[in-house]
Amino acid sequence: MQNEKVLVLDFGGQYNQLIARRVRECHVYCEVKSYKTTMEEIRAFDPVGIIFTGGPNSVYEEGSPQVSPEIFTMGVPILGICYGCQLMAHSLGGRVTAAQDDTAREYGKTETFYDTDCRLFRGLPARGISWMSHGDYMEKVPEGFQLVAHSAACPNVAICDESRGFYGVQYHPEVNHTEHGRDMIRNFLYEVCHVKGDWTMGDFMRTSIDQIREKVGDGKVLLALSGGVDSSVAAALIAEAVGNQLTCVFVDHGLMRLDEGDEVESAFKKWDINFIRVNAEDLFMEKLAGVTEPEEKRKIIGEQFIRVFEAESRKIGKVDYLAQGTIYPDVIESGLGDAATIKSHHNVGGLPDYVDFKEIIEPLRLLFKDEVRQLGRELHLPEYLVSRQPFPGPGLAIRCIGEITKDKLDILRQADFIFREEVHNAGLEPIMSQYFAALTNMRSVGVMGDGRSYDYAVALRSVQTSDFMTAEWVRIPYEVLEKVSSRIVNEVTGVNRVLYDITAKPPSTIEFE
Repeated sequence: MQNEKVLVLDFGGQYNQLIARRVRECHVYCEVKSYKTTMEEIRAFDPVGIIFTGGPNSVYEEGSPQVSPEIFTMGVPILGICYGCQLMAHSLGGRVTAAQDDTAREYGKTETFYDTDCRLFRGLPARGISWMSHGDYMEKVPEGFQLVAHSAACPNVAICDESRGFYGVQYHPEVNHTEHGRDMIRNFLYEVCHVKGDWTMGDFMRTSIDQIREKVGDGKVLLALSGGVDSSVAAALIAEAVGNQLTCVFVDHGLMRLDEGDEVESAFKKWDINFIRVNAEDLFMEKLAGVTEPEEKRKIIGEQFIRVFEAESRKIGKVDYLAQGTIYPDVIESGLGDAATIKSHHNVGGLPDYVDFKEIIEPLRLLFKDEVRQLGRELHLPEYLVSRQPFPGPGLAIRCIGEITKDKLDILRQADFIFREEVHNAGLEPIMSQYFAALTNMRSVGVMGDGRSYDYAVALRSVQTSDFMTAEWVRIPYEVLEKVSSRIVNEVTGVNRVLYDITAKPPSTIEFE
């Protein structure tokens, strides 16, 4: 049975992934696609509803993202958010202009009043705080549309044509700052699109196993296993589908945390799977020598992974498929349609042009991190593995700023171990989604043993997040930070300064490179 699907059309909005998360939280499957997706592709996707995201452009400017007028004749409900709302108005005969004064522009938390007779706001309070971010104004709404929400500055905060199932809001219901925003998205799905809510992780697991089994047939699969959550869940899923046709290859590229290579080997040798560890530190260090640019690092690492897997596949015998634990945030951050590439993940944008495999299998490609963990539990993986802190495929290469050397990696490994040990000792792991040390490329003057030092600064990073697309920094107690700092500068040669990163995502990313 095919799941109900919602299509999120992306116009370059910074919250596109959050919209998808909110839809899936309502047990409805959805995908984010570029606004350039053709009508033929949209019809083939067969959505029960469509959501237009926000975006940085003005709809009346030449060259601004647009949609085919045909999309409004499909008979499918549409929700436009911010730019998406203005695009709907502009496309259907309304008029959108630049706000002429500051009162018509709205940014941040805004008291908003809702018409609860509208299905979008049914059962919700008639007033609340919404998160605004618009400098354009709907001077004229299209014929057939009603005004169903307003603020002190703006009479048309939300519009709707309920007969056609078209709704537009100038605020962002997907962000936590908007009160009852999730309920508004839920109302669009259940009250307007009339979904049943048939997206469950158990269904996804069973469907994926069937699809993998059908695709692979009697072929062989080589899985790139890092020991992290994503690749471990991918291994369990594929093993469930094809059994001993799967071989898991763990590439120890010399960029792991302290003793991590041995820990991964010890953990997975207990599994009833074909497991191979390849020690490739010399190869990776040679290829990365002198490289300082983050994107180049990622692409080099991505290519060398593939070359190692190709070499191992030749030893095993003919391997048809390469499997990876790629997840949805990797895909989105690596560039979606015209969206900006935040960073090329080594397993997506970092892949070389030529790969000597029949096909790449990525069974988790459309899942967010918390969904991957849910899937791991459905597959009965041990909780220590499912809830394991993420570690990026490129490893310490993207936590060591600038050129990578063995000495710098050793400094970083020791500092990171101390930080993680003290977090564990303080019992803070449950409140942290990811935490690590990074070695900056900054050196500064210090005083060590009554003498002058000129050594590196280590930056500590700890975040709390549900989906790894947005994140808040963790308020670590000062006494813990003090102990970590004291231990690092006293125990790690080459470090005389410790910093704590208190930047959210966005504007930063979780990793440093």
